[in-house]
Amino acid sequence: MVYYSARSNKNSYPAYTYDYKNQNENIIKRENAAFVVLARNSDLNALRESMQMMEDRFNHKFHYPWVFLNNEPFDDKFKEWTTGISSGKTHYGELSKEMWGYPDWIDQEKAKESRDKMVEAEVIYGGLESYRHMCRFQSGFFFRHPLMDQFDYYWRVEPEVKFLCDIDYDPFKVMKDKDLKYGFAISIKEYENTIPTLWKTTKEFMAKYPQHIIPANSSESLMSWITNDNGETYNLCHFWSNFELGNLAFLRSQRYLDFFNHLDKAGGFFYERWGDAPVHSIAAALMLKKSEVHYFYDIGYFHNPFKNCPSEPGWLPAEKCSCDPAENINDHSWSCTPQFLDLVGKQKQDFLITQRY
Repeated sequence: MVYYSARSNKNSYPAYTYDYKNQNENIIKRENAAFVVLARNSDLNALRESMQMMEDRFNHKFHYPWVFLNNEPFDDKFKEWTTGISSGKTHYGELSKEMWGYPDWIDQEKAKESRDKMVEAEVIYGGLESYRHMCRFQSGFFFRHPLMDQFDYYWRVEPEVKFLCDIDYDPFKVMKDKDLKYGFAISIKEYENTIPTLWKTTKEFMAKYPQHIIPANSSESLMSWITNDNGETYNLCHFWSNFELGNLAFLRSQRYLDFFNHLDKAGGFFYERWGDAPVHSIAAALMLKKSEVHYFYDIGYFHNPFKNCPSEPGWLPAEKCSCDPAENINDHSWSCTPQFLDLVGKQKQDFLITQRY
């Protein structure tokens, strides 16, 4: 390893009030958290644009560190130019073969044949070998890189994404104060032809490890967000994981590791094209409480081709954002955010934290 207001809140969850007063003290208070970025040297320019937005919109006030990970060594220019734009410390790490490579039980010829068939079927990213490694790494290994051992929370950032609203509070503090395990900005539906056996494999896991699953009849269960027929099939809903804030203790837990290891042994990361987004989302829906998942409604965000852009109250997009709420994917039928809101008994503004001042 190398390191270099239409509906009332139906639930009893108390409203969250952010402590802006203490945030404005001269001493900067940070949680034990970092941004984590999987990138290559060739991503430098696009990544710096994303970093600059994050720094301008948020991090210049808090100076959170950045962790950069790569399956190849970072060059000196990448290190210099990302350190130069960051207001916090920077860390650079290379991935081990275990994290970015084929495990012993994978038949690589079978995997290649699968990729070829997906190319013929015009499956998105169907022929990309590196994409499989990326999805497997993001599903089961980024949180186990030694550079991440020192942190309790992470915020995933990718090249070519945009942060479209001023973030005048600390989302990491919100995660800690509310005992949140997972936060998202966009949810959509997965391409079914990339995951033909993912739900079958998940049901096998559920049968093998019932102790890890929040019962579907529990008032805190999120399971009905990912299935419309009591678990018979997967409805393809998932949190778009290119934006996610998370509690690393959840990913490091035995329940999540058992889930990932069960999927990994099945081979679907290579024989199909299982993405880390449905993997993370299914795990969250099966193992986390409703109250542990947060919609960061007021964080404007864009990853081609979708964006999250808040619409209410009216001063928010007008004064703090550079996006048009009419383009918000979360109001579109392809998004699963309306179903999430219905399930948790909230409306979008219930997740509003930012204030007008």
